[in-house]
Amino acid sequence: MEKAFPMGKLAVLMATAFVDMIGAVMILPLIPFYADTMGASGLVIGVLISAFSIAQLVSAPLWGRLSDRHGRRPVLVLGLAISAGSYLVFAFADSLWLLFLSRAVQGLGGGTVGVIQAYVADAHAPEERTKGLGWLSAATSLGTIVGPALGSVLAAIWGRSAPGLGAAVLCLLNLVFAWRFLPEARDLRITTDTHAVPTPVVKRSPWSVLAHPHETAARLIWTYAVALGAFYGIVAVFTMFLSRQFGVGEKTIGYFFMWFGGAGVIVRTTLVGPAARRFGEVRMARIGIVLLAAGLTLFPFSRTYAVLLFSMTLIPLGTAFTFPAVTALLSQVVPSRERGAYMGVQQTAGGLARVVFPWWDGWAFDHIGMAAPFVVCGMLTAGTLWLIQGVRVPATRARADRSSGAATASMPPIARRSRRRRRTTL
Repeated sequence: MEKAFPMGKLAVLMATAFVDMIGAVMILPLIPFYADTMGASGLVIGVLISAFSIAQLVSAPLWGRLSDRHGRRPVLVLGLAISAGSYLVFAFADSLWLLFLSRAVQGLGGGTVGVIQAYVADAHAPEERTKGLGWLSAATSLGTIVGPALGSVLAAIWGRSAPGLGAAVLCLLNLVFAWRFLPEARDLRITTDTHAVPTPVVKRSPWSVLAHPHETAARLIWTYAVALGAFYGIVAVFTMFLSRQFGVGEKTIGYFFMWFGGAGVIVRTTLVGPAARRFGEVRMARIGIVLLAAGLTLFPFSRTYAVLLFSMTLIPLGTAFTFPAVTALLSQVVPSRERGAYMGVQQTAGGLARVVFPWWDGWAFDHIGMAAPFVVCGMLTAGTLWLIQGVRVPATRARADRSSGAATASMPPIARRSRRRRRTTL
């Protein structure tokens, strides 16, 4: 008998993710400035930024396995402790190697993103996972709005070490909060492996999963990685484009990042849940991919602020639909006992994309043209429509819709087919 996930517990998890994200991003805009004073070149700064993703790439599957074996809560708390240590190193870093160390350790602690997602998936019924993941994503998006501004304010008032120290304090407070109020996910688990879609992938290394793109789980992970890389990659050239095209400077660039984050929060808190119920995860992911690809492609051809803001709205709208839907689908096609491992692999693939795409975008921006990174990323994102073309919602979703009283005529076509066939096909 399924029971609803206590909203109070979801609120605790959202608060944990929110504060964690504030600490992570409040130092991010300051890294290039600090590295520049230490004589770093543009390439070195790019590698420095990517150090976080590289460490996260390596650690995410390990965190997933540990959480499957020992529980989500202790692994999450350990990750917060590691992140706090990285911020302390950043606060007192006076050389490039210490900056690299702080970024790498921060990425190690940040590898628990998949654990947080698995926590939500554990405690939600299949038909509620997309909504829960959307709310979690909204909390992290809100953190990306507050974080950079807070870091700049701390640096202006108390000096260079203040943002790192502030992030460390926030992380330690978050650790205590999570330990006190966050229960173990296994105590709330309401799903079983009965209806999980079997997958022939036996190993849990990233390469064994990603090497089989004909399998449902691998298709979803590839879709997530490409879309995430396309979105994350443009951040490397986003500021440069706005500076050259619209004359945006250091004093105004924060407003554009706030637009990105604010649009994402609004969409995730108001539209993701209704869209998931109306369209189902598969159609919702496709809609998100189209919106993201359109926004990326249109952005470099903006000549007025109206067109610019329109494209900047499409991008977070697309990510708000795509990422929760794809992650929810992945949680439904793998057994719950292996969910943490698969989501760790998803985060690993996303981490690899966050390493490769920024390097490519930076090179293309300088050697091909300002529009090249955005157009190529848009085309690659659109190409993922092929990857999820054959994905179907598991039969459990159709049964849940029927038990909740949903009329067959009002169900999405994918769900109607699932009800008839009672099986998942490729």
